[in-house]
Amino acid sequence: MKIVLVEDDKFLRSVLERKLSENGFQVVSVINGNEALEKILIERPELILLDIILPQKSGFFILEKIKQDPQFKNVPVLVISNLSQAEDIEKAKNLGASEYLVKAKISLEDLVNKVKSYKSKTS
Repeated sequence: MKIVLVEDDKFLRSVLERKLSENGFQVVSVINGNEALEKILIERPELILLDIILPQKSGFFILEKIKQDPQFKNVPVLVISNLSQAEDIEKAKNLGASEYLVKAKISLEDLVNKVKSYKSKTS
């Protein structure tokens, strides 16, 4: 399963990349909003892990663009963010996020298990 990981935090990105790769996922990482849109079009992922606070374009903008595109509207997008306000979570869900995960409240193991649950849904 191919995943595009959109995360500007270098440490978290490398840890997630390693953990997901160890679990058999093909991970393509990007660090900003412009690069995210470009890579999603090129790579055609089966799942997207998306941070909200990013350089250049926000995760909300990317999410909206992805869900407007017929070829990606059914691709699950898991938002992983430090934003934990109810209005941010609601906005992401309204834009089409499959799940909204608050970084401070989810372990690496739980995040990997979440991704695995989507793999079983798409295979």
